[in-house]
This record gives sequence, structure tokens and C-alpha cells, in this order.
Amino acid sequence: MTTPGQTIGPFYSYALPFQRDHELVTAAHPGAIRLHGTVFDGAGVPVPDALLEIRQAGPDGVVPTVDGSIRRDGTRFTGWGRAGVDPGGHYAFTTLEPGPVTPGGAPFFAVVVFARGLLDRLFTRAYVPGPWLAGDPFLASLDPDERSTLVADREESGDLRFDVRLQGPGQTTFLDFEGAS
Repeated sequence: MTTPGQTIGPFYSYALPFQRDHELVTAAHPGAIRLHGTVFDGAGVPVPDALLEIRQAGPDGVVPTVDGSIRRDGTRFTGWGRAGVDPGGHYAFTTLEPGPVTPGGAPFFAVVVFARGLLDRLFTRAYVPGPWLAGDPFLASLDPDERSTLVADREESGDLRFDVRLQGPGQTTFLDFEGAS
């Protein structure tokens, strides 16, 4: 039976949290980085009630297939996480930098955004900055303005910042996957 993506809500702050859901690894893990940013609406105002999920490859470029992806036992990297935003629209994941999943491809985080006013989730990618971006076939298929919205910024600390703009100037490029509604 088909049901709407969201009938009322959002219910993110109390219906979907899991302990340490935003920690794919602990901050003390070797190679741990922070992927973080802010979700903005079309007027450039932070969205205080969004939720983001990521799915990613490990540093070796392999997407983990681990039962119970929300499991946070400190022994397995599941490649999946969920983070709600704070009242200022900011989210953060503690994770590992992914490797490329295909030869010649650039490493990225698959990102799903849920937020007020969205009947269905939005799909995008946060690419790791580096020389590999020029050779990525998918990025090469986009115009430069679209491409620029998909690349995270590397901070001095090594962490990655990826802001999501739901609409308006600098809107994040969202992807359409057949059958994913």
C-alpha cells in the first residue's frame, strides 16, 4: 500500500534518534573526521528541524554490508549514520573519509535530507575535495554551478564542511533515483 512520505510533523526530534547515530566512529578513532554543515531554506535561514542520513564507503572504497547499520559497538564500521540538526540548523557526523567506489571516481558521501515542507526525502552527494574531482564521470556531466554545490570544503583541521541549501541561490544539486520515492 502506498502512503505519503510525511502526513504530519516532522517527528525527527523524538521519533528517530538512536544513541550515537551520528558517530560512525568515535572521535578518538584513527583517521576520524567530522562531516558537518548547516541546512538552509530558500531565504538562507537555517532550518531547525531537518534530519540527514549518510551512507558511505570506507577508506578502502568498499561500501560495508553490515547487519544492523545503526549498531555502534566500536568494532565495525557500518558506513551509515543519521544526524538531526540543532536549533541553528547545524548537523555533524564523526566518520572516516571515504575512498572512491569506482576506478577514476571521486570519493563521496551519499546524503539524504528530510525536512519540514518536504513530502519526500531529497538525495544528494557530498564529494571529498581533491584532484580526483576532475576525473569523476558523474561530476563531469554536470555544469560547473551544479558541480560546485556537491563538493565539501576542507577545513584546516581536516574536517569537511558541506552546507545544504534546499532552494534559492546556490541550491544544492539534488539527485533523482528512479523508484526511490
